Amino acid sequence: MAFLEFKDMRIAGFSAGVPKYIAVNDTVASKDYAAADFVATTGVKERRIGDFTTSDLCYEAAERLLSDLQWRKEEVGALIFVSQTADYILPATACILQDRLGLSKECYALDVALGCSGWVYGLSVIAGLLSKEGITKALLLAGDAKKRAQDASDPLFGHAGTVTAVEYSEGAAGFKFHVGTDGSGFDAIITPDGGSRNQFTEDSLKLIQDSDGVTRHRLQTVMKGMDVFAFGITTVPKTVKKLLEKHQISIDSIDYFVFHQANKMMNEKIRKKLKLSEEKVPYCMHEFGNTSSASIPLTIVTQIANETRNKSLNFLACGFGVGLSWATVLFDTNHAIVSDLVEL
Repeated sequence: MAFLEFKDMRIAGFSAGVPKYIAVNDTVASKDYAAADFVATTGVKERRIGDFTTSDLCYEAAERLLSDLQWRKEEVGALIFVSQTADYILPATACILQDRLGLSKECYALDVALGCSGWVYGLSVIAGLLSKEGITKALLLAGDAKKRAQDASDPLFGHAGTVTAVEYSEGAAGFKFHVGTDGSGFDAIITPDGGSRNQFTEDSLKLIQDSDGVTRHRLQTVMKGMDVFAFGITTVPKTVKKLLEKHQISIDSIDYFVFHQANKMMNEKIRKKLKLSEEKVPYCMHEFGNTSSASIPLTIVTQIANETRNKSLNFLACGFGVGLSWATVLFDTNHAIVSDLVEL
């Protein structure tokens, strides 16, 4: 079933961690764009990159949020880690983070290998866990970072790790989801080598120029830009409208629409298709680039933290991309804790 609903739970807080190092895209050019045109088209003026894994960034953000929430670590019953850049092939990074954070040995720990749609999917996993007796507090850790990837070969992408704290709360509105998958487009965004199907060989490291004029090897992510663009501008407006119509919610009643941010051109096309004002659609890609599953909570932490802390808000968030997959969620916040950005 594409629609899911969970009641009696709420988001208690958000946090995010990024590297201090800022890579500026003022000299970046591709086959099709001069540097200024690249920034104008993608919206990515700068990114954060550094010598950290995703789990390093998530760990620091989690420590900050747990402290700000004043949660006792033994209360956390579940930890979900959503990333395409796990510490190892084995074991699951969630297991490492359970120990590193000092959580209970009875904590439910799980990795979810999703990208752009991952934060919403991860939230649905946590909602399912909290809907059963036993777990009352959980952490969703989401993001991507590649240790020692301090280069400009992927000028769209930045590093970030985020944490979302979710807890059981009787009477709270909870979450309403619409999710979907189209695996026929699995190769639209893909890392060709390094898995079981195409294992690593010497040829995996040979540099090849792709259709966008970017030189990559087969252990880096390759994207069919036009296919992804068409998918995003078609699928996102449909899933947003379906979820609102399902629950008979007016689009005007939503305070903020927070979308995964692939690039400015795509996101602006989506915003205009839905006839949303600029004020209701905050972006953080100009400062942080495409941060995969971190983009939705990172936007809340860096762009609308004060509003989230001081008001009761209605949100619609949508993640979409690699898979191809998409997931949309409606949720409320009520003076949620938003930690200051952690810079490493």
